[in-house]
Amino acid sequence: MTVASSRWFEPHTEQLAYGDLVMLVTADQKRYLLKLAPRQRLHTHQGAYAHDDLVGQTRGSLVLSQAGQEALLIEPSLADLIKHIKRGTQIIYPKDAAMLVQRLNLRAGGTVLEAGTGSGGLTIALAWAVAPTGHVYSYEARSENAQVARRNLERTNLLPYVTLHERTIDDGFLEQGADALFLDVRAPWEHLAHVRTALRPGGSFAALVPTTNQVVDLLNGLEDHGFGEIAVEEVFVRAYKPVPERLRPEDSMVAHTGFLVSAQHITAHLDPARWQSKERRRYLARRRAAAEIEARSRAHEADARKYPPMPLP
Repeated sequence: MTVASSRWFEPHTEQLAYGDLVMLVTADQKRYLLKLAPRQRLHTHQGAYAHDDLVGQTRGSLVLSQAGQEALLIEPSLADLIKHIKRGTQIIYPKDAAMLVQRLNLRAGGTVLEAGTGSGGLTIALAWAVAPTGHVYSYEARSENAQVARRNLERTNLLPYVTLHERTIDDGFLEQGADALFLDVRAPWEHLAHVRTALRPGGSFAALVPTTNQVVDLLNGLEDHGFGEIAVEEVFVRAYKPVPERLRPEDSMVAHTGFLVSAQHITAHLDPARWQSKERRRYLARRRAAAEIEARSRAHEADARKYPPMPLP
């Protein structure tokens, strides 16, 4: 198997070169993601920055615009890549992407399936996690979204680790034996049979849905299709103002973005009910007990009607 190649996994050179990704931060904290190319310019409210002038600089150094305004050159983080892509659809936020990487149990060398590529924000995080020896297979039904995602992956140097399919998953996935699978579709519970077919035993599944009624439908579907280790989570990140003398939370935060539902593929001969959460088993036990009490009560009432009390002589 030939391993894909990207500049991300080449040794860092001391000086920036054409093709490198950099984050340029102006003095008023505006942030710009650049892929250095010959004869290109970044035009900002503080003047233009020529890419040719940035080549040869070191990361963490100070550069000047052609208007003499200062900016800092730093290495972009994964969150920077996700937040600064070109958007054709709503992206998955970095806070959710980080939890998804954990819940999907991703590591270098893994094979990941994704349905609902959108603009490719999460695809970037998935490829980042499994590269350089793993691969992501992403499905997007809308051609215009797939093209936006392709350009974003090219810009971030991660396209070698991603195969984009312009098709729906109504008839299933082309790949099988995947280590992890993520669904970003309107009704993920409708595709769980295809998910089981595509995942290897023990593989991880996750979906992100915005409303509680979708969570309920997905939970019922996961139980019906024999998944185990089912969990529902909501991720909040609260930033603080980094001022030592006046440390306090930021005035605003990104609140609800979606419910993260995760599960694992367990083998068909096991009883998934045996491995449900304690809360779920307690609830089902209470329902069974209530049904038994109701059945006994009805039987007692039926016996009372069948044998009415006789009057005393």
